[in-house]
Amino acid sequence: MNIDILSQDQLALMDQLISDANTILVVCHKSPDGDAIGSSLAWAEFLRMRGKDVTVLVPDQYPDFLKWLPNTEKIVRYDKHTEKGDMLLKIADLVFCLDFNTPSRVDEMEQALVNSPAKKVLIDHHLRPDVEADLVVSLPEASSTSELVFRIVWQMGAFTQLDKAFAVPVYCGMMTDTGGFIYNSNRPEIYFIISELLTKRIDKDRIYRNVYHNYSEDRIRLMGYVMYEKLVYLPDYHAAFYSLTRDELKRFNFIKGDAEGLVNIPQQIKGLKLSISLREDTDKPNLVWVSLRSVDDFPCNLMAEEFFNGGGHLNASGGRLETSIEEAIEITKKAIYAYQNKLK
Repeated sequence: MNIDILSQDQLALMDQLISDANTILVVCHKSPDGDAIGSSLAWAEFLRMRGKDVTVLVPDQYPDFLKWLPNTEKIVRYDKHTEKGDMLLKIADLVFCLDFNTPSRVDEMEQALVNSPAKKVLIDHHLRPDVEADLVVSLPEASSTSELVFRIVWQMGAFTQLDKAFAVPVYCGMMTDTGGFIYNSNRPEIYFIISELLTKRIDKDRIYRNVYHNYSEDRIRLMGYVMYEKLVYLPDYHAAFYSLTRDELKRFNFIKGDAEGLVNIPQQIKGLKLSISLREDTDKPNLVWVSLRSVDDFPCNLMAEEFFNGGGHLNASGGRLETSIEEAIEITKKAIYAYQNKLK
């Protein structure tokens, strides 16, 4: 199967940029998820195989359930080591921007990234990329940035030289960005990639357990609380939403990653087309994080853009509201009513 995504000119440029660089940074977005961390770790592993000095630099904390991935101990967090991060961005020859389409997605690191004199390469699968880069690899129909990383490495003829330290994070990234291959995962290329990753003797069942069966008791109780006490089901609109306040999160000893996947659960309701999560930030007042999931052709990415200052993919999107949780609930109701013709 032909899974090449780079033109011959792009392929030559990618190879030249890597060859010319000595110090390389791999950067992903704020609140890194499985795809951001997975693609970053895998790409860094490929670059090390090329003999490069590579650092993965992330804006802030990533979920505990990803800390088992190979080489996570080498990741540098910008929020904890800001001076080091600034220095790395100043001295790098080459910066790879993975899994984000605009500089604001790296949050507090934005200015240092934009001002970095390094050459830049963007590898991403989100719509409308606007990162200024020497090379842009953008494929919005891809399942994940991890998929793109695999396809580039494959096209460059390097896959045979890599091992589990590459294959495991690629599979993890693809798996988490498709909800365990239940959305945005119908293309045959995805399963060709999985079959090749399995030749590296990865244990895909264990990867699944490490991510989805690796929660605390508090997270399980939070899940039950959300579904029993907080879920608002609107059967006439085939939609559901829930909200979580800062106090409720503290009650369940919330840590980064505990809300991961909760927004998918209401989709088990027969006929549901849209599920929305509203979660107060644990530190900043009047900041609400929004996640949206949909099925079939309902465009939750358009709803995210129009109502939640966000965007994303057709069936999986996110955003943020600088409002109280009460105002966020009212905005969510307005969004659902505004899209009622597509929901009913």
